[in-house]
Amino acid sequence: MSKKTILQKIEKKAKQHIYKWHRFFAYITFIPVVLWCLSGIMHPFMAHFFKPEIKNEFITPKPVNFSQVNFSLQQVLAKEHMQTFKNFRYVEMKNQWFYQIKKVDNTLAYYNVTTGAELKNGDMIYAHYLARFFLDDAQSAILKTDYLTQFDNQYKYVNRYLPVYKVCFDRNDKMQVYVETASSKLATFNPLSRQVFIWFFDTFHNWSFLDAIATPEIRIVVMIGLLGSIILSALSGVFIYGFFWKVFRKSRINSANKTRLQHRKLGLWFSVLSIGFAFSGALHLTKKWNPKPIQDMVYQPILEADKLKVASNKLDVNEVDFQNASLIQWQDTLFYRCELKPVLQPEKVIDAKENKWKKNSAPTADVVYINATTNKVAKDLEFKYATFIAQYFDGVVNTGASCCEGEGTSSTTCSIKKASLKETAIVTEFDSREYGFVNKRLPVVKLAYATPENTTYFVETATSRIASVVGKSDRVEGYSFAIFHKFLWMDWAGKPIRDFVMTCSAIALFILAILGLRLLFKR
Repeated sequence: MSKKTILQKIEKKAKQHIYKWHRFFAYITFIPVVLWCLSGIMHPFMAHFFKPEIKNEFITPKPVNFSQVNFSLQQVLAKEHMQTFKNFRYVEMKNQWFYQIKKVDNTLAYYNVTTGAELKNGDMIYAHYLARFFLDDAQSAILKTDYLTQFDNQYKYVNRYLPVYKVCFDRNDKMQVYVETASSKLATFNPLSRQVFIWFFDTFHNWSFLDAIATPEIRIVVMIGLLGSIILSALSGVFIYGFFWKVFRKSRINSANKTRLQHRKLGLWFSVLSIGFAFSGALHLTKKWNPKPIQDMVYQPILEADKLKVASNKLDVNEVDFQNASLIQWQDTLFYRCELKPVLQPEKVIDAKENKWKKNSAPTADVVYINATTNKVAKDLEFKYATFIAQYFDGVVNTGASCCEGEGTSSTTCSIKKASLKETAIVTEFDSREYGFVNKRLPVVKLAYATPENTTYFVETATSRIASVVGKSDRVEGYSFAIFHKFLWMDWAGKPIRDFVMTCSAIALFILAILGLRLLFKR
């Protein structure tokens, strides 16, 4: 037997096996591809044609009205016999100012700065006030209010804030507003259209229906297995085209082979996109296997009232610019973290075409730290305190251990303690690289360390919280998902064009799957 004959037999066997595996992968991936394509198409479609809007996205800070402040924080604590607590800040409701005090049991209590009296059921009242303010709706009745301490099928992890109040309004759009009273932030809002979309996307894109019959880990394994099958199906299709190139280029379209040729050509053109979608999705799922407990990484030790020597209404700051205050504990010393009206607020010029897609955020305040014992300003404490918080929680990030709100200390050796800082910055805007809108919190302090993983911490000092931790593997996964799943490479054309191209690609893959199914039925 000649060498040429042997090679022909090997090629024939290879063709047969590749065809066999391509059909096998087509059988098991058809339904997943259809579900992922249709639910994926809904994402940009909803963002453009059914994008919900809300009147106010944030509360514009205003100076505290010290003419109302008859009671200092210390006087309120003494009156309530509260020797220990976790923190405080000022909040305003209907032109009245209150101390919002976080107690040792993590509940929030509200005390009028004028009378010193406690506002009964104050946290829910404030949640209702915030929800009505964001919605600009003082008339609609509130049907129900829920206090959420964990994420659920409507309030997803992507929203980040916890705990939050879910306020449901009696309106035609069945509006649900989620607010975090501890920071006066709008977490998210869901009219009926978005509620339906969230259910559809969560069910058919994230496959949450599997959670009813299996653990999240099994769901992740099943999805990664199917995404891997899609990659193999696409690769086998490309190989088939390569083996049969001489035959394909001579083929002419007729009624008998029209579907087959359309499937082959469309498959070749969109095989890279298919592999990109599947690979980035699978890599993204691996990060969900052992997620970082970001929402729990908040440092709030128990504070002693008798360590506050300087009255909260006697701070050495300009009262005209004073917008808020809270407390931090650093090196066993208490400091008032004061937020002041910015000295200079340059106006940002945003292109009119892009303005629709920009996320609004509250103006960034100037921050000063005042020693609660001496009433002296502590310089450069913003970065020092952010560094302390990053080091405190570094062991938790590296080991995946659970953490509580600053009760106790971390016994894990921190990998960043001996590393040098490459970059420090105050981040006041989201970007599409390391700290995107999905992280929610602004402003934050960026701390980039010279570690093998190039670890970067983003710390929200206003709440003593880790907002995000990014390492080398996170960047690889993030860029993979942004480029291949969300088409970041099309950003130069603007969000509308990018989403249009992404939608067309998903539709093409859906058509490709339908053509493949027709071929299977014909056979």
